[in-house]
Amino acid sequence: MIMEIIVAKSAGFCFGVDRAVKSVYDNISNKPLYTYGPIIHNLQVVNELEDKGVKVVNNIEELRKLEKGKVIIRSHGVEEKIYEIIKDSGFSIVDATCPYVKKIHHIVNDYSKKGDTIIIIGDSTHPEVIGIKGWSTRETIIIENVEDAKKLDIPKDTHLCVVAQTTLNYLKYQEIIEIILDKGYHVDIKNTICRATRDRQEEAINLSKKVDKMLVIGGKHSSNTRKLYQLCKNQCDNTYHIETIEDLELLVFSKNEIIGITAGASTPKNIIQEVITHVRNTERN
Repeated sequence: MIMEIIVAKSAGFCFGVDRAVKSVYDNISNKPLYTYGPIIHNLQVVNELEDKGVKVVNNIEELRKLEKGKVIIRSHGVEEKIYEIIKDSGFSIVDATCPYVKKIHHIVNDYSKKGDTIIIIGDSTHPEVIGIKGWSTRETIIIENVEDAKKLDIPKDTHLCVVAQTTLNYLKYQEIIEIILDKGYHVDIKNTICRATRDRQEEAINLSKKVDKMLVIGGKHSSNTRKLYQLCKNQCDNTYHIETIEDLELLVFSKNEIIGITAGASTPKNIIQEVITHVRNTERN
């Protein structure tokens, strides 16, 4: 029997990440060139770009000390005020914010101006959520989990606009929404989870149910990769988070096994292919 490797069709760069990385390469001859935060949560890609002279800038204070040039806003997006600060500091901007994230910025800005309290379901420390919050003109509440939702206690006549981090676990989102609705608030729900994220998660869950080992490829700091890993782990005990082929060194693959592979939205095709090749080459009888 020959080992079977099944690679998820949705594995690898999503539209927004692909667009952001392409924007860096399109401007790579225009030095100095900076990205506001790592362009994607993949250390190999970030290091490769740094070798080509693209510098990662982590905050405004750091940026102000640098030679004037172009700043690329990554797919996660940034707070509204960051745009003005960058321009006022003498830099030009290439906006590579994912269009789906940009849509959330507009929703949050519009509804907060109408007087709604904004609720963001997501990770409060994630750059996308920080950016979304920065487009609200009034009180904003971040709900990270079911416990936060249960603790929500504001006046019943409060109008709420609910949005979600684009890479949120869809099942978790539904559970939190039901808790909020049960509290009797006037709620305007905007399902802002990216369709590609939902498809990727559903495919990963289904694939991990029918394999002997499941490999989830992506950066250790990638939020969507960590979510994929957990979803797969719930279905397949032998699930492993792989950032580079070095993470595969202690794993043994047998010829009678079915191996499933998926990858986060920030994982390049070449890394996925390296993992596939490594698995094939380490197959044992």
